[in-house]
Amino acid sequence: MGLIQIIMIAIGLSMDAFAVSIAAGSSEWLTSKRAAIRLSFHFGLFQFLMPIFGWFLGIKIQPLIEAADHWVAFLLLLMVGLRMIRSGLEKNPKSFSDDPSRGLTLVVLSIATSIDALAIGLGLAMLRITIIYPSLVIGIITAGLSFLGIRMGNRLGKKFGKKMEVIGGFILITIGSRILISHLF
Repeated sequence: MGLIQIIMIAIGLSMDAFAVSIAAGSSEWLTSKRAAIRLSFHFGLFQFLMPIFGWFLGIKIQPLIEAADHWVAFLLLLMVGLRMIRSGLEKNPKSFSDDPSRGLTLVVLSIATSIDALAIGLGLAMLRITIIYPSLVIGIITAGLSFLGIRMGNRLGKKFGKKMEVIGGFILITIGSRILISHLF
């Protein structure tokens, strides 16, 4: 597999993380460079690790994972999206624990945006392609696009305020729904 093919796969896989990053960047929590780096690093890290994990799982359990991956991604994105909408509609500011670059929210978003990478790892295992190089490229591209998405979201959040958090929540739910619908049909 050539570098161009790996880059195309990486860009495709990173689009969910990019969209989530825009939504997260529009919230009041990701205004510091440190928080933006933390979120983009974790998105990249999970996108790096998931294909490796999928590759090691191999073809033995592929039908089991394919049957549930879209539901898991949908439910995780729905949960986080609903929390963002609720937060955007509340009049009182949320506590620091709702920062999408920390804690359970960070883990949930990282998993939800990297489930497809697990399937890529399974596919690469079936093709007997070495996994480390493609995973590294996928992780780096995802981290970079996520950081860019956060910065774009910061600008939109400053312009539109709490409305962007509500819109971001709907975007996450839409991404989750798209994942679910594309796997069901």
